[in-house]
Amino acid sequence: MFEIWETSEPARLISDAGTLKVALEKVDTMCRLRHDQAVAHIEAPGDGYHFEIRDEGGKPLASLTYVPDTTRDYRSVVNAELRGD
Repeated sequence: MFEIWETSEPARLISDAGTLKVALEKVDTMCRLRHDQAVAHIEAPGDGYHFEIRDEGGKPLASLTYVPDTTRDYRSVVNAELRGD
């Protein structure tokens, strides 16, 4: 079991996932959402958005800082190697 956290202030649990692959997809979905919000000027990203994937004990396994580039279309933050494709 994995937990997906957005660790920007205030930190909040976004979701959980049964596999690392699903956890990565959920982080990618959150980054796409944040990109869309930035493009629509709904939310200013400031220094970016901070995400963590944690194990069921709460230990961080991976972290990502995502800063939307609103001059381009969204590109996945999860590459094929991480997805296992």
